[in-house]
Amino acid sequence: MERYLDGQATNNLKPRTLSFLDNPRRVYIVNFRIPCKESTGAFRFPVKMPRKVQTWDDYDSAVDQIILTPSDSDFIDQLIPVLKDATASGRTATLVQSLSQYAEEREGDIERIGLTQHEEFLGSVSQLQTIREETVALTAEILDLNQSIQASTEKLAEQKQALVDTRRVRQNITDVSDALRESLKIMHAVNNAHDLIRKKKYYGALKSLEDLQNEYLVPIIQNKYATQYRLADLIQKSIPASRKTISEAVMTDLNTWLYRIRETSQFLGEVAFFGTTKRLDRQRERAEQNPYLGHFKLNSAIELVFDESDEFDVLDNEEVQVDFTPLHEALHIHEALGQIDKFRAEYAATRRQQKDLLMPSSVNLSSDEEENSLRDLLEQITGFAVIEKATIQRAPQLRSTVEVDELWDSMCQTAIRLISRSLTDVDNAELLLKIKGDIALFIQTMESWNYSVSTLNNFQLTLFYKYAELLKRRFSDDFQEIVSTDDYMPMQINNAEEYEKVLKVSWYTEEKSPEELTFPCVLPFSQMYPLCCIDIRNFLNQFYFFSNDHFQHPNIVDETLRKSLDELLTEKVCRTLVERLNSQYLGQIVQILINLEHFEEACHQLEQELIRARSSTSAGGPVSLRSTEEFRSNKKTAEKRIFELVNSKIDDLVDTSDYNWMTPSKPTEPSNYMQTLTRYLENIMGSTLLGLPREIKELIYFDALSHAANKILALPLSPDVKKINHNAVAAMAMDVQHLSAFVANLENAPMLEQNLDELQQTIALMQSDNHDEFFDISTRNKKYGRVDAMNGPILLEKLTMGIESTTTSRAAAPLANFGSRFGLR
Repeated sequence: MERYLDGQATNNLKPRTLSFLDNPRRVYIVNFRIPCKESTGAFRFPVKMPRKVQTWDDYDSAVDQIILTPSDSDFIDQLIPVLKDATASGRTATLVQSLSQYAEEREGDIERIGLTQHEEFLGSVSQLQTIREETVALTAEILDLNQSIQASTEKLAEQKQALVDTRRVRQNITDVSDALRESLKIMHAVNNAHDLIRKKKYYGALKSLEDLQNEYLVPIIQNKYATQYRLADLIQKSIPASRKTISEAVMTDLNTWLYRIRETSQFLGEVAFFGTTKRLDRQRERAEQNPYLGHFKLNSAIELVFDESDEFDVLDNEEVQVDFTPLHEALHIHEALGQIDKFRAEYAATRRQQKDLLMPSSVNLSSDEEENSLRDLLEQITGFAVIEKATIQRAPQLRSTVEVDELWDSMCQTAIRLISRSLTDVDNAELLLKIKGDIALFIQTMESWNYSVSTLNNFQLTLFYKYAELLKRRFSDDFQEIVSTDDYMPMQINNAEEYEKVLKVSWYTEEKSPEELTFPCVLPFSQMYPLCCIDIRNFLNQFYFFSNDHFQHPNIVDETLRKSLDELLTEKVCRTLVERLNSQYLGQIVQILINLEHFEEACHQLEQELIRARSSTSAGGPVSLRSTEEFRSNKKTAEKRIFELVNSKIDDLVDTSDYNWMTPSKPTEPSNYMQTLTRYLENIMGSTLLGLPREIKELIYFDALSHAANKILALPLSPDVKKINHNAVAAMAMDVQHLSAFVANLENAPMLEQNLDELQQTIALMQSDNHDEFFDISTRNKKYGRVDAMNGPILLEKLTMGIESTTTSRAAAPLANFGSRFGLR
């Protein structure tokens, strides 16, 4: 039976005949059209895989097997392979020979049967003829039936085709409906994502796009024959644009948030300063209740523990609330987009730009009310830095500590540069103290946010040195004015209240209690001393004001204060007083000496004050002021100046002596100059020098008497004096006796009288009748031991018993005195 793979069949019967002697064996092959479910509407038999071709070595057995097949189909199936093998192997002749041999053998068998059973054979032939005729008739009927079936089959095929077409259309409609339904799901998901974008629910929109892609688009795109392929592909290509839209929208909201944050930075910094101020107030209250707590600074562990119950959130309070939602949303969106590095870089660049916009080109230090004031700058920096620290705490993956610290250092350096540039115009110490207070509050606030403030602490040193310079300049002018306008008179106190005020501000201890004093009274120092003491105390307080409020270099304050105070006392007080020692007024010089004495004592007290006031971090040991030694040494200078003035007056008085060295008569009373000299010494000791310490007064007396004795002794030794008579010696003896009597009535007279020994012994020698005793060493040491060995012979040589005329002596003496007073000897 033939197989047709193309679905085509013929209606013709093709008989094939194999001739076996006189009874050929006919085989009919009928082709049937059988419908199959294919695109043409016909049925097809399944195609079997080709079998392995069989080969034969001997066709005789193959022919036997073919002939003995039970059916025509088996006959054909057996015959075809043998024919193919014979044709392929070129043994067709062998096959034909085998078939011919088989036919001859069968013919032989037929002949043998025909000869032996002739009648039965003929009967069989007749039956076969009948069967053949019936077979032909049956074949005709089959052909008619085949045509009828074929016609019915074609009609059925047409109906079947129509049904198939209808079903195909219905299926197409169903497919289209399903496709539309799936497309609507996709479009609904797309619209939902865009609705979320419009509602600014960006993270939800991004997740919606991701779900759309995973649930719908990717499975469809993987199947190129899917109905929604083109739609899915188009939407898939639009997803990057949608994500970009989400990213841009998020960045727009974030930039708006950043702009608002920048605009509110100053107010946020003001709120942070307010919180720090409240903490400082609470700390002071606790320190007042428990002084031990005053040793702990703000932001110390102890202070933080005590302040836990009063926590103040700078970012969320009644005044300001900072919502970080836009930042978190942008961060989550970019993480979902896989653009976190890009977002981090863009955010960092934006914050750097905002930092640059935050910093002004200059800063005004004079007033907080004007634009670009220091307070505004510090508040803006504080607000910016607080946001940065809060960002690290809330989104550590966005901002690193290194980046934030770099921005902080940059802002600090810029602020320091701006302040330093404007400091040159600051000439007021109170203004500088206010600037330092603002910076200290800024440091304490930033320190509570764990920022490094070492740079700002170091910058406070610059402020402190500027502050110390301004204080020195101001107090220098004050000291200069006080010293220059002083009357250099003992200070008069009118009542006990004034007295208490002076004792309170001055380093002065009165031996008597206020109850024992009678007012008005006089204090030894002049008015400049308590005024300088007030300025010194103010100077100390002003210095320590700077270090009272968060200053990390108290030892530098102590050392700078010591040096500055030393410089002021030495240069502006002590040196000015020393310059005034050139005055010719003895009372002023004495008052300067008294003031120097009290300033020396004040310096001793100041050294103790500085020891008590210095911080615990400063080096121990005593504090030594150079000014103490300056006042002490210049007291000697003042004493010398007093000696000079007193001796100068003594010189003037002695120079007025009118001794007539050849006077004809003895005087009856001391000379006028001697009486004036003793009155002068008595007066200055009872008035001008009264306020001086006893030791200094005795020293002045000692020096004055020594100088007077030497000056008087020098009168007869003058080269202008050629001769001296006993009357002149008697006059000198009376003057020396008057001077000795004056000294004998003074305190510590035995010591002071030693200054007159040489003068007294010289007068005794001149009055002696035996001058040879002076030249006897043993006698001279007993009676004239203080007389100069050179001056004694000179005076003895001038001594004469002669008496010149009164006219000559009276004319010579005044001329001699006149010449000595003008240095014409």
